[in-house]
Amino acid sequence: MKLTISRESLLTPLQSIAGVVEKKQTMPVLSNVLLVAEDNTLILTGTNMEVELVARVTPVHVDQPGQITVPARKLADICRALGEEAPLELTLEGDRLHLRCGKSHFTLSTLPAEHFPNVEDEAESFRLELPQKELGRMLDATAFAMAQQDVRYYLNGLLLEVDEGHVRTVATDGHRLAMAHLELPTGSLDLRQVIVPRKGVLELARLLDDVETPVTLVIGDNHLRATVGSYTFTSKLIEGKFPDYNRVIPRGGDKVVMADRSTLKNTLQRAGILSHENIRGVRLNLAPNELQVFANNPDQEQAEDALPVDYQGESLQIGFNVGYLVDVMNALDEDQVKITLSNPNSSALIESQTDNRCLYVVMPMRL
Repeated sequence: MKLTISRESLLTPLQSIAGVVEKKQTMPVLSNVLLVAEDNTLILTGTNMEVELVARVTPVHVDQPGQITVPARKLADICRALGEEAPLELTLEGDRLHLRCGKSHFTLSTLPAEHFPNVEDEAESFRLELPQKELGRMLDATAFAMAQQDVRYYLNGLLLEVDEGHVRTVATDGHRLAMAHLELPTGSLDLRQVIVPRKGVLELARLLDDVETPVTLVIGDNHLRATVGSYTFTSKLIEGKFPDYNRVIPRGGDKVVMADRSTLKNTLQRAGILSHENIRGVRLNLAPNELQVFANNPDQEQAEDALPVDYQGESLQIGFNVGYLVDVMNALDEDQVKITLSNPNSSALIESQTDNRCLYVVMPMRL
């Protein structure tokens, strides 16, 4: 294998693929990137057995076609450290890959391409095209609410649901829920639900740009495959039944609060400084036209703050994890936030005042 490529053409896909490759691997070859040179094209592949990312780079001057795997992070670090001017020459000599750039020369260890695992192809069950910016918006609006290492494995991912006229993303860790939706011009006739694992969600979100260019999602029984420009991303799906999120969304709350999102977020963050380190609890006291926020901790430290709100109902005291509320404020991008409450033991429903494409549910805490 021998090829010449510009530094920028190699560095950009390498950095994306290095994000997929885990630092600690049970199989040495999973720390490597697969390089396949053919027909003036270089194909790079990285995987951690759960997600796979393939990048096609053209045009590349290929003198000798071939394939090999090399350490992904080391190759990316070398490319990042090199100057931008000179082209890179990659040559496979025996079981070593030689990288030359100007007067710089690096020799990297390799493992045979045959050792590299392939994600098996499977029949697609349905296909979906969405604008990149809309899918990115939905993932950004909900991914933060995924569980991290919950024994309920189906919570360690994000529900992607398609029904007649809508596509939804839903995430919950059992204490909070985030949902975003997008209307489809042509609806799928029957309900489809798949659970994409956390790593897959984060890597897919990283690939998407804020553009109208479509991303194609192909969903099979066990995998989701996304094609974004010159990248093909594949993620395994989580088997299991996602909770019925409609049962979690509170209905009929009679206490509706309108507040400035930025002011509320800053007030919560200030009070949260003196909340209990582990529980992160804050108490909200709601009264006509004012919301007070209280926090304390085992060191007898206290925080009291208040902000004006648009509210005319009865007084209410309710406790929340301050981190959950701040996460929602960060996910919303409108100036005004609408919070619907009913009693101290019922979840809060949080939405933008005018944009109904996202909603959030946060369970209360007893303080």
